Amino acid sequence: MIKQIIKTLLFLLLMLVAIVLYLSFFGIKTNLFNDRIKSEVLNINKIATLEVNNVKLLLDPLNLSINVKIFEPEILINNSKLELEFIISNISLKSFINKEFSIDDLQISTKAIKIKDLVLLSRSFKNSAELFLLDNIIKEGLIVGDIKLNFDNNGKIKDDYEVKGFVKKGSFDFFKKHSINNLKFIFNIKEKKYLIEDMEGIFNQIKLSSPLIKIKEKNSQFLINGKLVNKRDNIDLKTLNSLILNDQKDYNIENINLSTESNFTFAINKKLKISDFKFKSIVDLTKLVYKNNFSNIKNYLPSFDKKIILENHKIFINYEKNKLDISGKGNVKINDKVDSLNYKLIKKHDQYFFDINIGVKKNSLLINALEYKKNENLDSLLKLKGVIKKKNQIKFDLISFNEKDNNFLIEGLDLNDNLDILDIKKLELNYINNNKIKNQIQIKKIKKRYQVNGESFDLSKVISRILNGESEKPSRVFSSLISNFDVKIKKIYIDKDTFVNDLKGFIIFKNNKIDKLDLNSTFINNKKLNLTININKENEKITTISSNNPKPLVAQYKFIKGFEEGVLDFYSIEKNGTSNSLLSIDNFKIQEVPVLAKLLTLASLQGISDLLTGEGIRFTSFEMKFSNEKKLMKIEELYAIGPAISILMDGYIQNKKLISLRGTLVPATTINRSIASIPLLGKILVGEKSGEGVFGVSFKIKGPPKNLKTSVNPIKTLTPRFITRTLEKIKKN
Repeated sequence: MIKQIIKTLLFLLLMLVAIVLYLSFFGIKTNLFNDRIKSEVLNINKIATLEVNNVKLLLDPLNLSINVKIFEPEILINNSKLELEFIISNISLKSFINKEFSIDDLQISTKAIKIKDLVLLSRSFKNSAELFLLDNIIKEGLIVGDIKLNFDNNGKIKDDYEVKGFVKKGSFDFFKKHSINNLKFIFNIKEKKYLIEDMEGIFNQIKLSSPLIKIKEKNSQFLINGKLVNKRDNIDLKTLNSLILNDQKDYNIENINLSTESNFTFAINKKLKISDFKFKSIVDLTKLVYKNNFSNIKNYLPSFDKKIILENHKIFINYEKNKLDISGKGNVKINDKVDSLNYKLIKKHDQYFFDINIGVKKNSLLINALEYKKNENLDSLLKLKGVIKKKNQIKFDLISFNEKDNNFLIEGLDLNDNLDILDIKKLELNYINNNKIKNQIQIKKIKKRYQVNGESFDLSKVISRILNGESEKPSRVFSSLISNFDVKIKKIYIDKDTFVNDLKGFIIFKNNKIDKLDLNSTFINNKKLNLTININKENEKITTISSNNPKPLVAQYKFIKGFEEGVLDFYSIEKNGTSNSLLSIDNFKIQEVPVLAKLLTLASLQGISDLLTGEGIRFTSFEMKFSNEKKLMKIEELYAIGPAISILMDGYIQNKKLISLRGTLVPATTINRSIASIPLLGKILVGEKSGEGVFGVSFKIKGPPKNLKTSVNPIKTLTPRFITRTLEKIKKN
């Protein structure tokens, strides 16, 4: 009997072990608990409904619990259906036996479902700020994930939850300004910690990838840091402007190709306000093409072809606490001529501080105002350092250009938004110009006055402009210059071979124009040269030049050679761009005037023509009245009288391209005879007898300067105008 009982107990024990083992390893499928599972879900979430068809139970004898695995369940929430792979939960055996079981944990594995639907489900469990943020920025996308949730006795989710999976075809909008499309990444979410790995997508039409982004919740904020990588690609410039500069202006950039590697950190609160943004990036710029007409730049860079190309630049960008720091170096190409560029830009608040070095070798460089040219293939360095202020005002702390022994330096240069000069502290020039003249001068501001000192300077271009009566072009170099310049320069060149010593005097500027000027200097033969400019009450500019050594000044008129002796006075009055001038020279002689020599030959005045090319023809007086307006020079009257010949002429010169002159040329014997025929006055001025001579000639000269056509006609009777002008001169002499 006892044996039978033992056998029965052993059998039952073996059966029990077998059942336990079977339930532990294979489990059983049943629908008996479907309704109970649904009700338990409702206890956890009052919104979601769980559709259950296939449930499998596994026994966990060690933990005295039952593992419930639901295959292909569906969650219904707000008319959305989420298809899942399975749901796994552990139920205590005691609760199961007492029919009081509750869900302690959940493991959910999803199929590919819409991200917005998953966020909606997650918010139904726990409506956190991060889920609210996600719900507002997600447009579309699919997600596959595994969710682990643990619940307390009250059915609330514990803080040890974990969600991991991957996203594909994601689309997000940030702050209505930025977007991410075609996004894919792997994620892992835990309490207050979020990891995003192997992310790829298109951010504002720029292809980006990130190996890792970390998000941590702290003090009601989300601290985000990560790394972004942009592979080499052509970038849409409007997108780049909005991303980096928050600016939609057209910067005339035709093309840009680059790759980037960036690290960033920032904080965002529950109201989506960003703070503590930090950004570091390394940019490999392969090519950037900038196109602009730059109406003035070709005056300085003759090879400029409307395009500036940056190539092979390494750029470092650092942004922190409203301070943007950009530095880099690479090549700059203008019309296939490659030079080097090194730069640093700092944006702080509303100001941009810059420090730029340009190595100019391949390109030529012109500074026409200083008659300087740097030829190609000469090493030089241009330095620019300063700040761009509010309202686009620019202050240059330093501008320097160095090429061999040629040096240009500017300090304390302030410009307004029209690039007019507001102020300048110092200017130093030390260079050899196109005339092979050494220019060495310094302009320094002391309080409200400028001191101009130097060893030598070339003023030949200025002297030529004044003597030819060219009106001063309106200048916008200064915005509104009001200051005094005290001038003291040891040597001033008035042409490439002639100079004056000890230039002294002053210049007074008012409202950006010369109001008064008085400069005096001395030639090496101790003869004087004086220049004055005054503005009268009628706002007319009056210019005078006087010298008892006019030879170098007359040399400005290229058609006269062999000029000797004489005294020169020049007077000009200018208003509203029109000037009227008078040039007077007394007691001089000339040896060569090509047009005059041709006239004498055509008129068969060979004896006088021989004088012209020999010892020269002497003149007792020369006067030329002329006016200039824009590019037209009108010669109202040119009169010269001398012992051998006299000339009266008028005409015009248009844009230095067309010359049209006409006049009368008369030998002195003819003049004497004509004047002698005037009753009483002729006897007094000439005497009883007049010399024998030939008749005078009228002439016309017309054509371009290098191809003048000359014609002459003999005349028997002098015009009253000619006689009148001759009498005036005779009386003066």
